[in-house]
Amino acid sequence: MALWEKAAAELLDIIEWTDDSSDTMVWRFPRFDNEIKYGAQLIVRQAQIAVFVDRGEVADVFSPGQHSLTTKNLPVLTTLLGWKYGFHSPFKAEVYFVNMRNFTNLKWGTKNPVILRDEEFGPVRLRSFGSYVMRVNDPVKFIKDIVGTGGHFTLNDISEQMRNLIVSRFADTLGESNIAVLDLAANYSELSSFLTKSIAPEFLEYGLEVTKLLIENISLPMEVEDALDKRSSMGIIGNLDNFTKFQAAQAMEAAAKNPGGDASAGVGMGMGFAMANQLGKILVSPGEPIANSPPPLPGIETESHYFVGENGHKTGPFNERTISEQISSGAITGETLLWKQGMASWEKAGNFSEFKSALQTTPPPLPA
Repeated sequence: MALWEKAAAELLDIIEWTDDSSDTMVWRFPRFDNEIKYGAQLIVRQAQIAVFVDRGEVADVFSPGQHSLTTKNLPVLTTLLGWKYGFHSPFKAEVYFVNMRNFTNLKWGTKNPVILRDEEFGPVRLRSFGSYVMRVNDPVKFIKDIVGTGGHFTLNDISEQMRNLIVSRFADTLGESNIAVLDLAANYSELSSFLTKSIAPEFLEYGLEVTKLLIENISLPMEVEDALDKRSSMGIIGNLDNFTKFQAAQAMEAAAKNPGGDASAGVGMGMGFAMANQLGKILVSPGEPIANSPPPLPGIETESHYFVGENGHKTGPFNERTISEQISSGAITGETLLWKQGMASWEKAGNFSEFKSALQTTPPPLPA
């Protein structure tokens, strides 16, 4: 240090710190040979605490306000230096200004995915990120255990350690919550509050306090999210057959607006007939008769199917052979109601000519 700087330091009698940064947590006041003039004025601004350290030991702590550095305002340091009769010469001490404000919008996030077991999806890998707010809770403890003798301590010097602590406790909290993956978004607030309470004691060990912690997002891997989007899309589409018809109608409308394009008229017409044929097949639902379809060949009879009504319940359909077997076993009697396509109402089995022979070979019920 130059001679002029040394002289200027000796004449300086105001000790203060105006923070023009956004990430400084602790700043040591620079003095030549740590020498402070007796009676100097100490100015501690709002959200600041001034800590005096003598030979590695914390002496006095000053809250916001203006203080005159005399034996009256330096009780611990006066005792350490042995000033019994009002010693008025300069004294040596390190002055640390601690920023007590809230440091906001600090980010945290999982470097590697957290593997969990979900009841619906099975083993899943989740990533998460969020933000938190932190401040110095115990400046003396913070200086002793974390800052040490550093003259300029910033958030970057400790933020990595805090992020690792949050991520570690987040993995424990998420695993113990047993919340389904699809329900996590509805529980961000509850998880954030629980995580804040969980990590609070560990932050206090450093002289720090977490005033707020937020979980902003918990996400699945990109591949799983794509599959989930497809599943959601199918749920929104609903009836796939109706959706297919709608898509076919749109395709026909688009084809009508652009009948040929750059292709020749003949090729365009051929493609139009082919498209119409394919769309016609799509538009016909399964089981619907196709217009102008040929009738059944003569001599070939379609097998009838019967419904059985008993005790107010309908069962079936059954073919004729199955009904005959039930008649033989006694499950169907002549009084049992039957119905087949083409009938106006239910009829007793005894009125069906095709089952008369089967009913005649079945003995009637025994008398009571």
